[in-house]
Amino acid sequence: MSQSSSHLMTHLDAQGRLHMVDVSDKNVTSRTAIAEGIVRMSQTAFEVLRGGRAGKGAVLAAAEMAAIGGCKRTAELIPLCHPLSLTKVQAVLTLDARLPGVRVQVTTKSCAQTGVEMEALTGVSVACLTVYDMLKAVDKGMTIEGLGLCEKTGGKSGDWRRAGGALS
Repeated sequence: MSQSSSHLMTHLDAQGRLHMVDVSDKNVTSRTAIAEGIVRMSQTAFEVLRGGRAGKGAVLAAAEMAAIGGCKRTAELIPLCHPLSLTKVQAVLTLDARLPGVRVQVTTKSCAQTGVEMEALTGVSVACLTVYDMLKAVDKGMTIEGLGLCEKTGGKSGDWRRAGGALS
């Protein structure tokens, strides 16, 4: 089996059964990840959000808290993810009138034996879902788009940055 195909099968044991990868022999290194996503909405929903008139309350504050909680609970939600002790979670939600909608960016950090990419991606997902939930009475047609990893640092595979930069 080639190195690239064996790398893809790290969650399977010799008998083909799923298992959590053993990271005990990996070095503890500083790891970071930044992920992004977008919630597109109608102009009406955007104006409600921008004006702070959402019936359910402070949408962006709730979504920031949801992002942090989502990052912290990733191992409970994603099968075979290792539970990590996060040293930093930062969620930044930015209104973007050009969409119209909200850009969500989550940064995670840990000193660990495995990366924090899934935590950042989960945080973005949960934040976007929270925005949707809190504005769905105004616009059920909102879409969540462009969920993706922007960059990661640390670990055996080194640093990585998505070509082309931020989501459009």
